[in-house]
Amino acid sequence: MRAVICQDADEAVADIADGATVLVGGFGPAGMAETLIDALIRQGATELTVVSNNAGNGTTGLAALLAEGRVRKMVCSYPRQADSWVFDDLFRTGKIQLELVTQGNLAERMRAAGAGIGGFYCPVTVGTPLAEGKESRLIDGRIHVLEHPLRGDVALIGAHQADGLGNVVYRKTARNFGPVMATAAATVIVEVAQVVPTGALDPETIVTPCIYVDRVVTR
Repeated sequence: MRAVICQDADEAVADIADGATVLVGGFGPAGMAETLIDALIRQGATELTVVSNNAGNGTTGLAALLAEGRVRKMVCSYPRQADSWVFDDLFRTGKIQLELVTQGNLAERMRAAGAGIGGFYCPVTVGTPLAEGKESRLIDGRIHVLEHPLRGDVALIGAHQADGLGNVVYRKTARNFGPVMATAAATVIVEVAQVVPTGALDPETIVTPCIYVDRVVTR
């Protein structure tokens, strides 16, 4: 399978629909696909559910998408920090919904979706509000809570390089959630600093194979 190398980010996000669930890579700004997010703002899709580790930083990237009122719901593990004022204002005024997920469960729920696993039991949230309304069971003498897979219609991922087929490598901590998100979305769009000729990447360094990638664009 060969990914489509798009001419620009606007072409890459053109068919994202209103109401889509969008997986957005990044640990804070590290690894966030800001070029694709800016294109999504121009594209105009609304009523989105966004899955990301954070709920935006400052006024750019994901925070800019939130500020435009395009996001109906955030699913994330770390919505509040010193520069998360856009999300804070929206949440306090009831203009956005929040599903809080512990960081490990966020990654594992997406990994489960990519692996075709129907769900998994985890003890992390037992005894907290995050476990309310969820099925639980006793496993090896310890209560575990059932967590369901987390799938996306689209994933927007920032990476370092791709080749002509769409094989992707990441740079250091910018890798973060990119690999699991690439397995968990129906359409995977990757922005990279550079597209190199097919065969130029060392196969041992390829983290996300082209079979998971639908579109590539340079930032």
